[in-house]
Amino acid sequence: MIPFQSREDLNPVCPHCKKEIKVILFRELKGDLGKRCLYFCPECRAVLGVSHRKGLTFGW
Repeated sequence: MIPFQSREDLNPVCPHCKKEIKVILFRELKGDLGKRCLYFCPECRAVLGVSHRKGLTFGW
């Protein structure tokens, strides 16, 4: 197993524009079966990831 290590002195780098990410922007996507969040880079607006779907059973 690979252990986790907290590093507050480093910021991640966007895999698309290679700039340091100091904040991550998001946008909610709503559909018939729930919500998802789309996370993206504030510099180049490339998508970094999408959250798992939250359905009606999660109180959203």
